[in-house]
Amino acid sequence: MELRISGTVSESIVDGPGLRYTIFTQGCPHGCAGCHNPQTHDFGGGKLVDTDDLFKECTADGLNTGVTFSGGEPFCQPKPLYYLGTRFKERGYHLMSYSGWTFEELLKKAEHEEYVGKLLSILDVLVDGRFIEEQRSLALQFRGSENQRLIDVQKSLAEHTVVEYEI
Repeated sequence: MELRISGTVSESIVDGPGLRYTIFTQGCPHGCAGCHNPQTHDFGGGKLVDTDDLFKECTADGLNTGVTFSGGEPFCQPKPLYYLGTRFKERGYHLMSYSGWTFEELLKKAEHEEYVGKLLSILDVLVDGRFIEEQRSLALQFRGSENQRLIDVQKSLAEHTVVEYEI
């Protein structure tokens, strides 16, 4: 299956807990002022890659314990990320995603977009909310602005309310 990406980082310690493989998806509708990855906004930019190749590249490094979907906006390509993510989960990887949409907005989208819900269902952690330049902080772990939340997705889905992820 194909996925449009901006690029990858093979060993990251800033995109989630532990050593992780990070996939930067291409295309974002949010256009947040001060975005850290503005090159990922164009839906026609980046490159198309095969998800099997990404999976092989990530799992070839025996040090990674997690995978992060960043962007761009990962939830603009939920189907290939869901299928790729299920393969990572089967291998025991911690799975995290960023989104400019809030958890609540994603739940509403999932009512009409099947793979948004499916992608949420396999995530361990979601960093949600648009980047707000006026709330930017370098002191926040794995987030860029104070409005963004680190969400324990599995607990949140089970409890039907947002449960913050404890680092």
